[in-house]
Order: sequence, then structure tokens, then C-alpha cells
Amino acid sequence: MQQLEMQAILQKQRAYFKTGATLPLKFRIDALKKLQSYIKKNEQEITSALTTDLGKSAIEGFMCEIGLVLSEISYMLKNIKKFAADEKKKTCITNFAAKSYVKKSPRGVILIMSPWNYPFLLTLEPLVDALAAGNTAIIKPSAYSAATSKVIDKMMKECFAPEYVTVITGGRAENQSLLEQKFDYIFFTGSHKVGREVMKKAADNFTPVTLELGGKSPCIVDKTAKIALAAKRIVWGKFLNCGQTCVAPDFILCHESIKTELITALKQQILVQFGVVPLANNSYGKIINKKHFDRICSLIDPSKIVCGGKSDAAILKIEPTIMDNISWKDPVMTQEIFGPVLPVLTYSTEEELLHILNSRARPLALYLFTTNQALEQKILSRCSFGGGCVNDTIVHLATNNMGFGGVGESGMGAYHGKVGFDTFSHTKTIVNKKNWIDVKMRYQPYTGAKERVLRRFLK
Repeated sequence: MQQLEMQAILQKQRAYFKTGATLPLKFRIDALKKLQSYIKKNEQEITSALTTDLGKSAIEGFMCEIGLVLSEISYMLKNIKKFAADEKKKTCITNFAAKSYVKKSPRGVILIMSPWNYPFLLTLEPLVDALAAGNTAIIKPSAYSAATSKVIDKMMKECFAPEYVTVITGGRAENQSLLEQKFDYIFFTGSHKVGREVMKKAADNFTPVTLELGGKSPCIVDKTAKIALAAKRIVWGKFLNCGQTCVAPDFILCHESIKTELITALKQQILVQFGVVPLANNSYGKIINKKHFDRICSLIDPSKIVCGGKSDAAILKIEPTIMDNISWKDPVMTQEIFGPVLPVLTYSTEEELLHILNSRARPLALYLFTTNQALEQKILSRCSFGGGCVNDTIVHLATNNMGFGGVGESGMGAYHGKVGFDTFSHTKTIVNKKNWIDVKMRYQPYTGAKERVLRRFLK
């Protein structure tokens, strides 16, 4: 799509937004119900697209993408009136007599740039929040997940007028052209490299952004952890979507005394969950494309494999793989893995553990397996990360009641539920002053008596 076409779409959306058509709650609710109905009626088509792009089974596609979008819509429909309502605030005595409140207003025209690893969820969930808040939206899905992008494009054309929601497909050229435009808010999910470019371009127009990035999310296993249960939950979280999850446990950092026991339990869980031949398991996904397949394979050191390691370029699958005797200088530890490879490292003391965690970039997620409450509080209070779980993985992002987002290098801003509604809203602070009285204290001339009274009330 040419830049002039993008400008025309943006102008039409801005003109439509200025009419106030998206402001009424009924309009927003109807829009969410249209999405809800369409998804339910076309679940099979969406599932097939996810299978084509990432090899996802029907149950994984529903559990990790379609179902979560439907859950977000239901949550918004249930709570939108409360989220959009004015919030009364206490009026300070110096503003007597007045009413104070905050008013939620939509930001305007939103750009949503989504990734390929969860192409349906990470496009539709921020869209749900944006529409609930009363915005219009231009969606730019990833070119890598072409089948799902095609389904999303079809969905938006059938559900909404282009001046309300429009999908722009394509690759880097389209991304660059979009970022040259002036939006009212940009919501980006993807890599650090592109995230930096998004932020630079947004700064030129003073456009606020949410960046959902990633990083090397640690999975800590303390010597007091329930090893068998920890292994089950780690294997599920790490190899879900073939490891292509921004909050997947990137590496294990376990106490040196339980490493052997933990690796044995991890190997057993891989066998239980994926079978003797994982590459032949139809419920086990695939790598998105050859480029990423080759990159992940290059991180695997054959001499350090203790489980898995096999791959098939013809079907873009890599076995769930565990690597031991890893150092921080190994290639697998120099970048976010984003694939089904799990390195295991160790620590000996709590202070060493804290030093390791706090000397590296702040991750999007942190997972801690322990029954030691003192250690739990120490890690949660002294380490900086986006969000996480104690004695589980991944599931902290699957709730409408809490926001999800990164910190520092792993991103900024958050969404989901009310936090998502607020992200796509501007909060206006309003003081509505009464006319029946006018306190003269603030007006010139300023006498000694006025100063004494002001100092008394403003301390």
C-alpha cells in the first residue's frame, strides 16, 4: 500500500472520530458484540489459520488465542459502563465550593502493530481494549503469519467500516510508512529492534506508545521447590507454541544441589507431554519460518544436549531440547531464544542468585519455584521485571483482572481488562466550580491576613 493511501485512511478515521460517533457506550458495546459473534461463528477458520502459520492444534489455538480474546470481550462487556464512568474525587478546601472528578476520553486514532507468534490474540486483545475505550484503529499484523493476517483482514471488513477499523497488510515497507504518520497512540508488540524504531518515530510526533517486547525471562528453581510439579509446569510453559512466547521461561537458574534431579524430572515431563517422538506429535507446533528455524538451531551446542536436539527443516520442527553445562558466554545465553531450547544454569547462594538477576537486563517475566517464603519476598521485592508467577509459568498474563506489561528493556505500558481500557483512554481532571460563592483569598491584593490564612490551609 502506498503512503498516500495510508494517509487517506488515517484522515478518514480522524474525521470519523471527530464526529463523536465512537463515544456512545451503546456504539462501543455493539462493536464488541459484533466481534464476539464473528469469532464464535468463524472459530474453525481462525483455528485453521493458526495451524497453517504455527502448527497450533485446535485446543492450543482456543486455549491460548481465541478463548482469551473472547474472555477479554466478555470482561469488557460486563465492565465497560463502570470503566467509562466519571470518577468522583475529593475536593480540597482551597477549591470550595466545587465538584472534582476525572473523565475518561478516547485517545483518537490508534495504530496497533502485532507480532506473528500469537497473531490472533496479540492483535485482537489490544483492539478490544481500544474499541471499548472509544477509539478508531488501524491494525498492522505481521507478514510472517500470513494466514491469520488474512483472516483478521476479512473479519474487520465484515464487521466494521474502514473509517472505524482498517487492516493494513504487508511487510517492512508498510511498517515504515505507517510509522511516518501521526497517530494519537501506538501499541506495538514485537522485537526490541523494531520497538526502538517505533519509539523513535513516535517521538517525532509526540505520540505516546505502549511497547510489549520481551527478553530473557529467568525461571528460578530453589532447593525447596516441589521438583516434579515444577518440571511439569516449566515444560508446559517453555514449549507452548514451540517456545515462541514472549514470556516463556528463557532459561532455568536452579540451586546447584537439585540440578540433576530437576533435569531428570524435565526429561520425564517432555516424554509425558510430547511423546517419544515429539516431531511426529501433531499437537506440537512448528517454527514460524526457515529464518527463525536456522537461528534457533544455531544456538544448540550438540555437546551440551541432555534431552532432544533433533530437528526437521522440512516441517520446521525442533524437538523440546534441554542443554546443560551452559555458561553465560554461550550463544544460547546472548540473545532471547524464542524457541524450544532450554538451557540450565546453577547458583549456590541467595546473594549470588540476586547478583545474577540484577546484573542483567530487566526481563518481561520472572518465574520462581520455591516453598521458601522469605526467598520469595526477597526475589519479588529486590528484582525488577514485568510480571511473573510463583510456582507456575505463563499464566499471569491470562487474567483480565490484572494488567500485563514490561519494564525497561522489556517494554513499557500495560494492557488487559481495566488497565487496557485506561491505556487507550486519556484521563481528564476536572474541577467544576460553583457560582453561588467566590472565595476572595486567591485574588490580589495579597495582604498579610491572606498570607496567614493561605499558609494555614496549604501546609
